[in-house]
Amino acid sequence: MSAPQPARVQEFHYRLPHRFGGQRPGAHRGTSLGAGQGFAAHRRLFDHADPRRLDLRASVRDVRQEWLVRIQRQRVAVPVHALVDVSASMFFGAARSKLQVAADLVEALGHSAFRAGDPVGLLGFDHAERDDLFVPARHSRGAAAMMAALLRACQPEGASQRDSAHRTPEVLLRTASRLSGRQGLVFLVSDFHWHLADLGDVLDALQPAFVMPVIVWDPAETEPPSGRALLAVGDAESGVRRTLWLRDGLRRQWRDGVAARRAELHALFDARGLQPFHLSGHFDGEALTQHFLETVA
Repeated sequence: MSAPQPARVQEFHYRLPHRFGGQRPGAHRGTSLGAGQGFAAHRRLFDHADPRRLDLRASVRDVRQEWLVRIQRQRVAVPVHALVDVSASMFFGAARSKLQVAADLVEALGHSAFRAGDPVGLLGFDHAERDDLFVPARHSRGAAAMMAALLRACQPEGASQRDSAHRTPEVLLRTASRLSGRQGLVFLVSDFHWHLADLGDVLDALQPAFVMPVIVWDPAETEPPSGRALLAVGDAESGVRRTLWLRDGLRRQWRDGVAARRAELHALFDARGLQPFHLSGHFDGEALTQHFLETVA
């Protein structure tokens, strides 16, 4: 009997909305001059002695009758980071936990970044900075599997640590400061089930990087069960449990609460020109590629 074949890792294509600096050749539009296909300007052959780039038509039209060469913009590699929420609520999920779905995304990101020539790294946070999940950005074929394995093996915080759950935004801001002032692409992966007042400060701290927010929700938390019944629910962050009688009014309130939270998140991201990507129950690489094509000009 043959062994089962491992599931194929999905990949996706991403793009950045503006040019980035850098010296390492890659797949993204750069600001530096060098070998590339993007035309930047004409310069005198005397100043840039490379006859291979001689532009005869431009030279004939030049009013000063100078020999002109074409100067190109170099395409560059940019660092890519996944900033992943591993707080208690991320371990919820009906079929698979939200953190497992996030691990699928991170694994696909590692493979996609390697194919694009970009270094990729990982940072994690919950009630505290998770140094055990820190992976510095590197260009390595094995980075994808390593980062995904770290997330899949991650254990939820204990009950004694839940009293610190209110510190999640503060910890996220401190974790994000590690990337402050750096160019690149940052995937901010979370269910955002925490106080959003400091989210704007986090997004500001990540500049000048381009941030792709990824909202990870499970269908079991966004859509209430059908029928009338007693439902035991619990807050993963605080540990508080309640029993509810699921009636039509409560079901409407449930859906309204989800819609209000979605609108609040989109308003915060829209204010900074960001369009979040939603994950619900599974990761779809083609959907993420389409999201980049539609939202990043």
